Amino acid sequence: MGVFVAVAEEGGLSSGARRLGLSAPSVTRALTDLEQHLGVRLLLRTTRHVRMTEAGERYLADCRRVISAADEADQAAIGINADPRGRVALTASVLFGRMHVMPCVIKYMKLYPAVVVSALFTDRVVNMIEEGVDVAIRIGELPDSSYKAIRVGSARRVICASPGYLAEHGIPQSPEELTRHQIVVASGLNPTAEFKFFKNGSPFTIKVEPKLTVTDNDSAIDAAVKGLGVSNFLSYQIAPQLAEGSLKIVLSEYEQTASPVHILHTEGRYATAKIRTLIDLMAENLRADGVLN
Repeated sequence: MGVFVAVAEEGGLSSGARRLGLSAPSVTRALTDLEQHLGVRLLLRTTRHVRMTEAGERYLADCRRVISAADEADQAAIGINADPRGRVALTASVLFGRMHVMPCVIKYMKLYPAVVVSALFTDRVVNMIEEGVDVAIRIGELPDSSYKAIRVGSARRVICASPGYLAEHGIPQSPEELTRHQIVVASGLNPTAEFKFFKNGSPFTIKVEPKLTVTDNDSAIDAAVKGLGVSNFLSYQIAPQLAEGSLKIVLSEYEQTASPVHILHTEGRYATAKIRTLIDLMAENLRADGVLN
């Protein structure tokens, strides 16, 4: 199973062999034995590349779970106080990862040099089981799932603009007035070009016509700072700009309830030292972050 996972993740026999410190022929023999044992083809192999079959894709997720469970059992046998070691994979959204997760990762790796960390920062929702991710930081209400969740803070969704733009175009006094303003949106955060608000105990939505639509938050923030229009962000995303005064929040009395920030993990019966120490450090640091609490 370990050989199959390494080859599938590396995308080739030679690269999988290098990762495991094995020879290419021994990797080929292990894969052939596994396929013969199962009676199915897992990989379509050429001299340079491998491609998983449909059965291989399903088997990969199961292998990752089995290997993870074995690692947890090993860690429990070694003892809960053993030094953290091995690989840890985590994920977060791009901007949150850069601003809040990476400082924790750097601190963690300095404390535990025997741990190898893989950080996947993306604005899509990662399937932790299928993609072999141990820890995720998620913003927003969580669906029911088997993951364990630790709340570490919250993030407001705010409307903002630069002081220069507001001086020239006026400060909107109600959400409805936004239809008369220039609007900047990041399509990842506002895919339908709608701003959501809360008034008299009820949520409501204002559909806007963007002057500028970009695919990433950094570009939208830059455009808003430079006076191009009114925009909508999560509060942590513009914390530096709010602190320096280059952006100003408007319509705060119509804000929705703040979105919770959670650390999710897939720990089973055993708490491996590498995961437990990472979660503890991240929870402590994120809860102490004034931007989130």
